[in-house]
Amino acid sequence: MKPAPRKSVPARSPSPAASSKAPHFVRIIGGQWKRTRLAVADKAGLRPTPDRVRETLFNWLASLAGAGGGELPGWRCVDAFAGTGALGLEAASRGAESVLLCEQDAALVAQLQALKAKLSAEAVRVERGNGVIALERIPAGSLHAVFLDPPFDNAALYAPALSAAARALRPDGVIYLEAARQWDEQELSPLGLVVYRHFRAGAVHAHLLQRAADAAA
Repeated sequence: MKPAPRKSVPARSPSPAASSKAPHFVRIIGGQWKRTRLAVADKAGLRPTPDRVRETLFNWLASLAGAGGGELPGWRCVDAFAGTGALGLEAASRGAESVLLCEQDAALVAQLQALKAKLSAEAVRVERGNGVIALERIPAGSLHAVFLDPPFDNAALYAPALSAAARALRPDGVIYLEAARQWDEQELSPLGLVVYRHFRAGAVHAHLLQRAADAAA
């Protein structure tokens, strides 16, 4: 006698718990909030600066500040595309006097506000809005550091953001630019900027830019 045919069993859909991504975090590297975890939301275009890149960047900044211990005392900073807040909060953790975190996404703004409250970060101000417009409102020549890491797929943001940041920068200030490619002197010169440091980590090109000597004069 032939065995009865086996019934086909429909494939089971994965449960929400199984299909959802595990929580992802980055950590503040130094300062008073060292090792504090910052949640990374699953949002298109959200790309936290990798730990290795942030460590190198803040070593550069601490060297420029000359205060020792990785500190940035008295610095005034703007994180124009804040996202998780990793760059701006790192600066605040290291003693920056004021840090503006600017972000357009409402959910990310709420997350940043919650972090500010949790850390009692009095030097930090969170603002929902366009980072370029926020920079254009800053008094000229007043910032020690501007952090620019727009979404890689929005190339149109880079030039206006750099222009606004350069205007707001002190003569001895710096701009951190994170991009999918290296920016060269020919592109930066019309903006009055020069490359002070650059390195690549995977898909990320990290630049530290300064005002050109003639622009800073």
